[in-house]
Amino acid sequence: MSAAEQISKLVPINSLGPDSINELLASTPIEEVSSGTMLFDEGDNDHQAIYLLEGEVQLSSESGTKRMIIGGQEDAKYALAQLKPRQYTGKTKSKASIIRVDGALLDRLITMEQAARSGGIVVEEYEGSADDWVMGLLRNEVFQKLPPANFNALLARLESVPVKAGQVIVKQGDPGDYYYLIQSGHATVARKHDTGKVGMLAEIGDGEGFGEEALLTGAPRNATVIMRTEGLLMRLAKQDFDALLKEPVVHWVSGDEVRAQVQGGAGLIDVRTEDEFKRGAIKGAINLPLYLLRLKANTLEPGRRYVVYCDSGSRSCAAAFLLAQRGFEASVLKGGLNALRGA
Repeated sequence: MSAAEQISKLVPINSLGPDSINELLASTPIEEVSSGTMLFDEGDNDHQAIYLLEGEVQLSSESGTKRMIIGGQEDAKYALAQLKPRQYTGKTKSKASIIRVDGALLDRLITMEQAARSGGIVVEEYEGSADDWVMGLLRNEVFQKLPPANFNALLARLESVPVKAGQVIVKQGDPGDYYYLIQSGHATVARKHDTGKVGMLAEIGDGEGFGEEALLTGAPRNATVIMRTEGLLMRLAKQDFDALLKEPVVHWVSGDEVRAQVQGGAGLIDVRTEDEFKRGAIKGAINLPLYLLRLKANTLEPGRRYVVYCDSGSRSCAAAFLLAQRGFEASVLKGGLNALRGA
């Protein structure tokens, strides 16, 4: 029996289609564990759904309650001691096969399929399938942070926009009105400098987003985006972007919380300009101006938490969103340096 066939019988994985099951397996392979392996402790508040495929696991609680779960039997169709905090300690009593599923990923996959079945999103035809594109969203670090309800609502509110090569999608200096995702096609991001020269900042393609900075900061568009090819964009209005994406992704912290996070190993990033940084900054901070963040984010330490700040919190809000897109955990100093100065 294949791995996909094994997990397709588990609840609620059995509600997923083949593509979603393969997506689960890509991130959570089946593990072979030895007898006596501790899978979890009573009181754990993790985000995993752990399933027993083969072997035996004993569940025991401090109150003296014990249960034996045997792979292949009815009880094994359900995640082990799934109520959180966990009500039991789980330990293998024989060699066993298990799978640890990320609970948030499972929720998002179920949400996506139910939304598609209920007509929650209409995606126009292009080379590839709409399901492939939505699955691509689920791999995006930002969308992985969304509660399932937000992701479902976002799918329903995205509007499709066919585009042609050479078409200007957003223009530098215009107000921000939409956030865009490229379903198919390629675009160029360019910026006109004070000298009058136009410089290309980036080339973006399938699955990438743009336009968030103006929505997050309230400032005019800081670059122009022009389609290099024909394609299809999906756009989200500002009010929906704020409610569905900004609120869950951007985490605000106080000055005291910043100090605690830094003491715990977090890095400080000042996203103001180089000249502003030279005039005074928080001790220990590095300077990575917002306009350079897309290009320089790969110089940051993977897996490290960061706190970003500016004068007011506006630019740092945009910076935190950009970092989240690249897989970083980033908090924002609420009110920025202005709040610290007034404290």
